[in-house]
Order: sequence, then structure tokens, then C-alpha cells
Amino acid sequence: MLDAMSMDQLRTFIAAAEEGSFSAAGRKLRRAQSVVSQTLANLELQVGFALFDRSGRYPRLTEQGRALLDAARAAASSMDGFKAKARTLAEGLEAELAVAVDVMFPIARLTEAVRAFHHEFPGTPLRLDVEALGAVVQPLLERRCRLAVVGSYPDVPPECETGFLFEVPLVAVAAASHPLAALPAPIARSEAARHVQLILTDRSSLTEGRQFGVVSQQGWRLADLGAKHAFLRAGLGWGGMPRHMVEDELARGILVELKLEASPVLGQALSMYASWRKDAPPGPAGRRFIELLREV
Repeated sequence: MLDAMSMDQLRTFIAAAEEGSFSAAGRKLRRAQSVVSQTLANLELQVGFALFDRSGRYPRLTEQGRALLDAARAAASSMDGFKAKARTLAEGLEAELAVAVDVMFPIARLTEAVRAFHHEFPGTPLRLDVEALGAVVQPLLERRCRLAVVGSYPDVPPECETGFLFEVPLVAVAAASHPLAALPAPIARSEAARHVQLILTDRSSLTEGRQFGVVSQQGWRLADLGAKHAFLRAGLGWGGMPRHMVEDELARGILVELKLEASPVLGQALSMYASWRKDAPPGPAGRRFIELLREV
């Protein structure tokens, strides 16, 4: 009877286990609860044992069910990969390549990658949106772009895969006239917290209620990295920046690097990586664009 097992049954099993109830699984799968229940009952009949304990208010995985869950996920993921690969081969070269790029990505490197891409794929239009944090990932999840180049958003959604590109060094800076610039290193976090910190914020809802690299309670939140850069030069606060954006001003003494004491929330580099949906991987043009971003 195991040969008659279907991928639909496995996906229903996974949804019920992850959602915690058959009704919630039905909502996720857009099916009636009765259909979910019957599908799972048929699956249990085929494997020869109960996958869920139904004695309580909500169904709970049995020991055998827990043992099979990872295998079911692996099988479903493998099938998704097969279908995505087949779809990519059938599509051929993309008619357009839409990419969301993290604002922290070095613009000179991006420019050279785009120049090389245009030379190799002159008939493939390139649409670039530059955003920060979750606003880079959200258009990928909503299928408004095929590829995202992510750095400032730390999570990888379960429906996405990634490929590492390189690291972007970060540095905490303030204007030479700022009070923190005159303090000896290392500067205590408690001292930095007494001053306005300029914080890059998000246009999406993915990071709502979360904070990244925030030390000071006196935070000014800016959705534009260029504005943050200008405010730093004007002495309106301190904050972290990609080193490549402030290298010249550090050399000229306009900005000063702040040597803060070691802190788990103030990283020294951002890992840049390309990300795509598992069910819609990049085609030939997208794959080459990823290579160019890594190689330039």
C-alpha cells in the first residue's frame, strides 16, 4: 500500500504537523477540514500506524509521526526542487531579470556587475530595486522579483535558498565634532547609549517589532541610507555604516571611527548572499548575474 502514497498526502501531513490542527492545515492548504482529516486517515492506513494522537483537544504527533516528519519534509523539498528545475529548463532565458538589492551592497561592484551583464545579455532587461532589511526580501516572497541580494536582513525564509557572495565590512562612525569622537577606545556601550544613534529602518513589515544593532534608546530611525550618511556628517548622531561608503571621509577626518567595546549586537561585517524562491530558481541570466556579483 505504500506505493500508492502521494505527495499530496505528505504535504497535508506536514501542514497538519506544523499548523497544530487539522482546521489550520485546511486553511493553509485551502481545503475543508474534512478533506484534511480523510487524507491523513488514508495516509495512516497506508503506513500502518497512527501519525497523530487525537485524544486531546488538538491532534499531537505520535512518536512514529515525529520520526516520519523530517523524511516527509525532505521528500516534499526534493519534489519542489525537481519541479523548479524542470520549470527553469522549460522557460529558457528570462524575458526580464528583476532583482532587489540591499542598500549595503557596494555600488561600484554592482555597477561593474550590471555592465558585464548588459554586455553578455543585451536583450534581457534588468530591473533593480535598492532597499534595506526586509524590504529586500519581501518582493521576492511576493514574486515581484526573481532574485534578491540580501545583507542587512539576517533571516532566510524557509521557502528560499541562498548562495553566499562576500562580506561587507562595517564600521561605527561619528562626525569629528561629535562628543563620542573624542573618547578613548574602547567606548563603553553605556556611554554610546547616552547619544543619539542613527538607525536604518525598514519599509516592509518583516522586521516589525525587531531591532538590529540598536544600542541607544535615543534612536532616530531613517529609511534612507543616504540620509543617514548625511546626518552622520552633520554630527546629528552616531551609527554603523558600510566601510566602503565612508572610507574617504575617514581618511579626510570628516568622520571618525568609533572603537566600541565588544558587543553581540554590533557586528563587524555583513554577509551578502543571493536569495531566490525554491519553487522559482533563477534561469540562465539570473545565475550568471549571481556569478558576476561574486566575481567582480
